[in-house]
Amino acid sequence: MTIDSMRDRPPEGGLVQLLTPEGERVEHPDYPLDLSAEDVRGLYRDLVLVRAIDREAVALTRQGELGLWASLLGQEAAQIGSGRALTAQDMVFPTYREHGVAYCRGVDPLKLLGMFRGVNHAGWDPAEHGFHLYTIVIGSQTLHAAGYAMGIQRDGLLGTPNAGAAIAYFGDGATSQGDVNEAFVFASVFNAPVVFFCQNNQWAISEPLERQSRIPLYRRAQGFGFPGVRVDGNDVFACLAVTRRALENARTGQGPTLVEAYTYRMGAHTTTDDPTRYRLRTDEEAWKLKDPIERVRAYLRRSGLADDAFLASVEAEGKDIAADLRTRCRALPDPRPEAIFENVYAAPHALMTEEQEAFAAYLASFEEEVA
Repeated sequence: MTIDSMRDRPPEGGLVQLLTPEGERVEHPDYPLDLSAEDVRGLYRDLVLVRAIDREAVALTRQGELGLWASLLGQEAAQIGSGRALTAQDMVFPTYREHGVAYCRGVDPLKLLGMFRGVNHAGWDPAEHGFHLYTIVIGSQTLHAAGYAMGIQRDGLLGTPNAGAAIAYFGDGATSQGDVNEAFVFASVFNAPVVFFCQNNQWAISEPLERQSRIPLYRRAQGFGFPGVRVDGNDVFACLAVTRRALENARTGQGPTLVEAYTYRMGAHTTTDDPTRYRLRTDEEAWKLKDPIERVRAYLRRSGLADDAFLASVEAEGKDIAADLRTRCRALPDPRPEAIFENVYAAPHALMTEEQEAFAAYLASFEEEVA
């Protein structure tokens, strides 16, 4: 079978879906989900606002205000659904595209933009938000998550109300990295409370999924000895239910789970990428019909849970947030040069102190010349 013929095949295995692309609510025996009208409206608001933030960041990049941006367009449901499944005790280990999860964890989007503008070093406290710093090295955060989860295990809190779990986000391309597979081994043999959340957006930059795996990604978990599940990554309800179940299993000592969110990266890999060089326009058009926001909007209308006034108010809120974000981003000050030495070590470090003093003397030399 050729790679091209594989690309025409639908995803194998049971795809967990609770909301169809047409906005029809369906049930799944293993993943019941009870949502109030307020819950559904809240998820819709999350999706719309996160997309507004993302689009504004792309625009700022095109106008030279940011050096780079990795858009989440098309992946909002995977991130909001999984992000809203988290509790305060959980810890997130992201890549560089989890802007929606950051939003769910209360991270000001300005801090994300500041990082890509080059004026801060991530800019948020991981302990405060339960959300670690962005990871550029592909797959390395999965090992961090597995180690953190093993620490949770040794705290002796699993199975108690105060139990937490770790969750690691990564893309389909990262599954080819050694770090990810090593993390699977550690998590499995130590039965660590971690959820591996793979956003399978079909492309590892310009490489299609078929060059990463000959089987569905969720089935890889079986070889390491823990369960895997494939969920419709454009269905915010299903992503919420599946991630909630996986996290509950982790917190109660049942070990790791691999969640494969089957979705599509509608935009470029980053703003330096040109996806028209390696993928078909027809694929993008087909996935537009599965848009995560449109299906929730259709469900709200179908079920009478929201009227035009509510939908319009959310759209207006998104525009206001984007405008405010633009203003605050452009007003960000340049960092102090010596700030590079802050928050590197928990305690004073002799070598870094020596380097810091040498750098301070270097900066002072310019002041002496001016004087």
